[in-house]
Parts: sequence; structure tokens; C-alpha cells
Amino acid sequence: MVDDTDADERGTHDADGHEHDDARDPDEHDADAHDADTHGVDERDVHGAESDPGSPADRLRPAPEDRSPAELLRFGVVNLDKPAGPSSHQVSAWVRDGINDALADLDPDGPGIDGVAHSGTLDPKVTGCLPTLTGTATRAAQVFLEGHKEYVAELELHASAPSDLAAVVAEFEGEIYQKPPRKSAVTRRLRTRTIHELDVLEVADRRALLRIRCESGTYVRKLCHDLGLALGTGAHMGALRRSATDPFDDAALHTLQDLWDALAWAREGDAAFLREVVRPAEDALDHLPTVTIAPSAAATVATGAPIYAPGVIDVDVGSGPAADIAAEIVTTGTVPDDADAPLVACSLPNGSAVCLGRLVGDPGAEAGTVVALERVLV
Repeated sequence: MVDDTDADERGTHDADGHEHDDARDPDEHDADAHDADTHGVDERDVHGAESDPGSPADRLRPAPEDRSPAELLRFGVVNLDKPAGPSSHQVSAWVRDGINDALADLDPDGPGIDGVAHSGTLDPKVTGCLPTLTGTATRAAQVFLEGHKEYVAELELHASAPSDLAAVVAEFEGEIYQKPPRKSAVTRRLRTRTIHELDVLEVADRRALLRIRCESGTYVRKLCHDLGLALGTGAHMGALRRSATDPFDDAALHTLQDLWDALAWAREGDAAFLREVVRPAEDALDHLPTVTIAPSAAATVATGAPIYAPGVIDVDVGSGPAADIAAEIVTTGTVPDDADAPLVACSLPNGSAVCLGRLVGDPGAEAGTVVALERVLV
């Protein structure tokens, strides 16, 4: 069982199993802004734009399916199944070191990776979906804040389950108020989070198994506590497993051992399994609207320029959380007054990611900024 007061030398763990480093400013985690954490990452500058004098076009990557094993490791994502025991920080360190050991053999003249970034820290006792970005892909860590997360949690009731348990639980779907627990690393002020789906999967005596699909930053332990109050029995969270972090779920998880095997076989010349375990980083952008841009526009983006209308080839709003807002912007040419500009992924026609930005203008216009740059990925 994960306890609200569980804290050790590694840091303080908040209510949905997130681990936070005590050395960080507590306000940095307000509103779950650092739900996606990095390990050993070179941030360069605010946009991730390179400052070397080489040609920007030289940094544009080949199509995802055409990359070498070394290129894949330097801009990839692993949908890890975190085991119980090690912290997410330790898992990240193992992944980084294992990849660098492999790169030393696969491409001895090329660079290693500076670090990895995952989708939000899980308490050592918590298991499940921990998508981990590698190398330059760490610049895209914010994408994990744009989607939903899903958990399977054990609700430990303090008395026998009442007959109206399912009905009471259903009342917690929608927008709820939460205040972070005292031992969390965020400012303890009341905030709202959305519970998109909340299902009772099984009930046995004083235990109920819940499936929770929620907004990033939801405190699952606090939700379990509040459910106990509403049920009149009292309750706390028992076991917790993360089953999805958009756009990844537990249908295609890989263990650390899978990764070690894939790296070992790749060093022996067989990269087939590596390509299953380590996916192109573009897979982590699937839930975002996509703006396809011309190579000439991508070359200027590599130096920190925004994307202007003449450089836009196409926009696919997709079906993710931001699809409706993106579709309205494409239709009207302006961001709705009651909405924020959605995060979009900008890619070359071959599918290679170039940057992340905010869709702020009309992609069909003759001139003007269409995407305000946030993170350069090349």
C-alpha cells in the first residue's frame, strides 16, 4: 500500500504515486507542470534550438522507418512497464546508461544521449505504463501533459461495501475539486481536475477495484479518500497501477528486460526486436494535431523561427483532446476566446517530427504566423 506520508531519501511521493525530488522548488510542480520528468537532460535553451553554425537542413531526420538503430535510440520512445521496487528516477538512469552502452558499440564515432524523460513519476511501489523518451526526444516531454491518464486502483474500504457503492462512485465523474496532500511537492491550494471515466470493476467485502481515466495531475489517493467519505465507510488507496498515458496504454508494454535483450541483439546485428521495443519518438505525438510543413520551413524552425502560412502544407486535427479546438482554428483562422491555443506537432512530409508549437493562426492564409514555436526537436 502506498501511504500519503511515505517519504524517504529519494524524495516525497504525492497522491497518485508521483515521486518528487525534495531539492526542487515546490511551486515548480503546481498544476502538475512537471508531471513529465527528465533525467540527465541537456535543456540547451528555452526552445531547444541549436546554436552551432552548421546548416539547419543537416539536422532534419530521415523518415521514422528509415532510421538506423543508433538514430532510433537518439530520438525514440519506450513504453516501459515499470516494476514495483525501483523509483522512476532509478529506472530512467538504467535506461539512459543501457542505451549509451549500446551506442558505444553501434555508433562509436557518434554521441551518446544526454538523458531520458518519462511521463510522470510513479512511486516505487506503483507499477505500469511509464513511456520514456530518449535523447533529443526529451525536449517533447510536455506532450504527456496534453492527454489523459488511466489507473487501476484498489479502494480499501474501512467497512463492508454499501449497496449503493457503484452509484456513489459514478457521482465523481466530471469535474472535481482536490487539494494536494500535505506531503506533496506542490502548493496546497484547491484546484479542479476532470474525471473522464470512473468504473467499479469488482467488489469483494471491503475492497473495490476501480478503473480511473482522468486529467493529468489528478490525485488518485485523494480521490479514494473522498470516495470513502461519500460512501460513509472511510477508505484509502491500496495497490495502484497506471494502465495508460496518452497516447500509450498497457496493450504494448515492454519490460526493462525486453529493452536489455533488444539492445544486446542489436549489438550483434539483429535490430528487429529493438524496433519493436524502441519506437520512433513521433509515436509519442500521435494524440496531438499535426501540421505538415515544407522542408524549407523546417530549416528555419531549426534556428528558432515560427511557422508562417506559406510553409504549411497540411493540417490534420486528429481525434485527440485538442481536435475540436484545432478544427475550429482551421475553419475560422483564429483561436476561440474561451480556449487556449492547442499544442501541435509539426512534421515533414515524410513524417519526421520537427517541433512542437501552438496553433495560433489560419493555415490557409497567404501570410502570418500559424504555429508559435515552443520546442525544436531537431
